[in-house]
Amino acid sequence: MRALLLVGATTLLAAAAVVAPAVLPPEVAPIASASADACPNVQIVFARGTGEDPGVGTVGQAFVDSLRAQTTKGQSFAVYPVNYPASHDFLAATDGANDASSFIQNVATTCPDTKIVLGGFSQGAAVIDILAVAANPILGFTDPMPAEVADHVAAVAVIGNPSNRIKGPLTTLSPLYGSKTIDLCNGADPVCSPGDDVAAHSLYVQSGMADQAATFAAHLI
Repeated sequence: MRALLLVGATTLLAAAAVVAPAVLPPEVAPIASASADACPNVQIVFARGTGEDPGVGTVGQAFVDSLRAQTTKGQSFAVYPVNYPASHDFLAATDGANDASSFIQNVATTCPDTKIVLGGFSQGAAVIDILAVAANPILGFTDPMPAEVADHVAAVAVIGNPSNRIKGPLTTLSPLYGSKTIDLCNGADPVCSPGDDVAAHSLYVQSGMADQAATFAAHLI
């Protein structure tokens, strides 16, 4: 496990060397969060990409909007933007993993019937990787999720995921979450593939992949 997360951290740093992470315009809708006295039907937890303003980011907002549109009318939604720097200090992705883990565990305990959807873009996808793969504290990740939390997670969507460059997709790396995960890479995006199409990393909304990820999640909730 230590080797896996070390590779993950190395992958993030390698991705930074290959392509400057996209800084996308802030288009963040109002955020709601789950509470013990008002449990939503669906709780989305999304980690934004590098350089994006606090919130779920542009790709995250497209994912949230599409997921809402594709699910049963009348279902209540809450959206939690993972709280972490999303800076060029890629090892700080563990801050996001700790924050998300704490929030997810609280929802699973206080709102056991709520269906949780996890998502992340770029460095945010690495945050979700850590959550889904690490079973023990390691490399700054101090709050791994108990195995039973997986029963409350309906779907996982990672987009522009750096781990694809070395270790492969999250679908094959996580025994607990792999079968409920979609891991998308836009063509030759160098952050998640050996390719060199730098612009592809900024086109996940335009390519339709945010919608594709939402469609996958909608079928599982």
